[in-house]
Amino acid sequence: MIRFVLNGKAVEINVSPDKPLLWVLRDDFALTGAKYGCGQGLCGACTVHLNGRAVRSCMVPVERVQDARVLTIEGLSGDHPVQQAWRAHDVPQCGFCQSGQIMSAVELVERKVALCPTEIATHMSGNLCRCGTYPRIIRAIDAVLDECDATD
Repeated sequence: MIRFVLNGKAVEINVSPDKPLLWVLRDDFALTGAKYGCGQGLCGACTVHLNGRAVRSCMVPVERVQDARVLTIEGLSGDHPVQQAWRAHDVPQCGFCQSGQIMSAVELVERKVALCPTEIATHMSGNLCRCGTYPRIIRAIDAVLDECDATD
């Protein structure tokens, strides 16, 4: 039995310990926000947070989340500053990569470190977007970081 906190709620599941977290989330908990993209941890479509750090859930065996905290896109409020900036900057096109992009961006902005657009792009370079919305992604993240600086 594997026990962990999923989006703020204690859960337990009896599955093979080497089953990828992505499939546990999608198949066993019906949380489909994290997407299957490449299956090799290269595209970022499956990004979730594990104890506050962005990870590729397709590469994480579920046994690694024992007693850990997992946050998925479904666990965000919908009103998170990154989600607000995504809407304000009209980031998504097809939307397939967006949950992974948002989860990586949330990790970045929660560090509350001032970054230039080049540094933001470097951090986000592991998340692929076939539609090429990178300039809007960078502007949205930069806007959230600017708001953090203004409130600190």
